[in-house]
Amino acid sequence: MRLRVLKFGGTSLHGRQNWERVVRRVTSYARRDHSILVVVSAMGRNESPYATDTLIRLADSFGDPTPLRELDLIMSCGELISAVAMTGALRAAGLQATALTGGQAGILTGDRFGEARIIRIDPSEPLRILRRGHVPVVAGFQGVTEEGEITTLGRGGSDITAAALGVALGAEMVEICTDVNGIKTADPRLVSEARTIDDMSYEEMFQLAQQGAQVVHPRACQIVMAGNVPLRVRSTFNDHPGTTVTEGRLNHRRPVTGVTHVADLAQIRVNGEQDETQGVFGILADSDISVDLINASPDEIAFVVDGDLLEPAQRALEEAGYCARGRSGCAKVSVVGAGMRGVPGVMAQVVRALKDADVDILQTCDSHLSINCLVPGDDMARTVRALHSHFELDRMGGTGDEQ
Repeated sequence: MRLRVLKFGGTSLHGRQNWERVVRRVTSYARRDHSILVVVSAMGRNESPYATDTLIRLADSFGDPTPLRELDLIMSCGELISAVAMTGALRAAGLQATALTGGQAGILTGDRFGEARIIRIDPSEPLRILRRGHVPVVAGFQGVTEEGEITTLGRGGSDITAAALGVALGAEMVEICTDVNGIKTADPRLVSEARTIDDMSYEEMFQLAQQGAQVVHPRACQIVMAGNVPLRVRSTFNDHPGTTVTEGRLNHRRPVTGVTHVADLAQIRVNGEQDETQGVFGILADSDISVDLINASPDEIAFVVDGDLLEPAQRALEEAGYCARGRSGCAKVSVVGAGMRGVPGVMAQVVRALKDADVDILQTCDSHLSINCLVPGDDMARTVRALHSHFELDRMGGTGDEQ
């Protein structure tokens, strides 16, 4: 069975014209003898009637915060509406289609409401539908616990649904259909010369997603990587081939593939010796505060938290007797590329590029595939542009003249 999983995000399902594009994409594959499974997000974004944020505001409009269990129930509704509407649109185009909830599609999760993890998948129901020659249309972003409770998978969870079903069903490819033409060398809102990357490795895609690129959910990258199922990111709105993500890229002549960023971070420095590190991070873990960019020296520990967690983190540490100095308004800018593995001097190039751009580096952290720099938030855009230019990403293979 030549199965292709197609996931359509909220912007792809906003407005009649976009629905027509989606239906044409699905029917074009069906005409080429592909079996198709469709995963859908809630329609539109923000103020749209069925968008997830709209449903959350409705639930919270009566005063007290909605309990997480009930919040998952209402948040799952947007995708259910999309799934039922999609089956109608496909039937009108001559395809047989069947709508499924995440639970009906066999997605079994843990019981952490709001950010559940998939435990296992029983693909027997979507497989039965596919064998009849029909198109299963699965509501993304959701699953069900052993006890039958509806759960959601966290922001961007429809990517996770598509990846997990693609692996479970042995798909030849998972396509994430969105409002951009693929993975860019940088955010085009910051770098007008950013280009679409033709192909990259799973590891590079995961690093880009983990370090701030918001086109594909990091967990979706991990799932297709573990299952060795090719992933393609492309636009719903044109025929551009997009970015193909596979086990390995053909060309690693360049050390850097892309530059990404995360804004609104805060740096915390704690006086203390390295043997106190476990105590510091234990306190933060107990307060449900996640940390990043950890550096430990003989007399100081430095790390980064989300900007809105600066005060709670400082308070928790100071109550435990630590001196915690904070700096708000920071940003993390990362260069990512499989080609930097084992190549000396990439960090030196990063430092030189930012010195030439008159950007202060507050902290760094690196791995085999990425170099991360913490910089003042006001310098974030300048940092991204400087690194993009220094590594000549505007000249790499790919296209840059599209949406």
